[in-house]
Amino acid sequence: MDYMEIFIIGWNLNALMFLINFIIAARTISSTNKEDLMKESHVLKELKEDLDKYYPYRTYTTLATYLVPFTAFFRMSFRMLEMFFFFQKNKTAKMFDYMVYKYTLDINRAKNNSN
Repeated sequence: MDYMEIFIIGWNLNALMFLINFIIAARTISSTNKEDLMKESHVLKELKEDLDKYYPYRTYTTLATYLVPFTAFFRMSFRMLEMFFFFQKNKTAKMFDYMVYKYTLDINRAKNNSN
């Protein structure tokens, strides 16, 4: 197996993770009514803006992970494992609760690192 075949396998796994991520997002959006979705979107937008103060290039790094073979695959696999344990511990939680938890955790971590 040469390097190009390894890269192609890595990009295919990245594409698989993108597809899984897209399916999870679509299922989450379709299972929530419009009013709740608007409220949740507003809360997440505020958290995202707060996080962007600490990590202004976060969007570009996320895009870069999908271009580097295997990177998005490992990153998303870890994130899905983290989600699994979050939902195991919090049986009644929704995806919104996990996202608020993750944003808050990342914001607090960035605040602690900047001090």
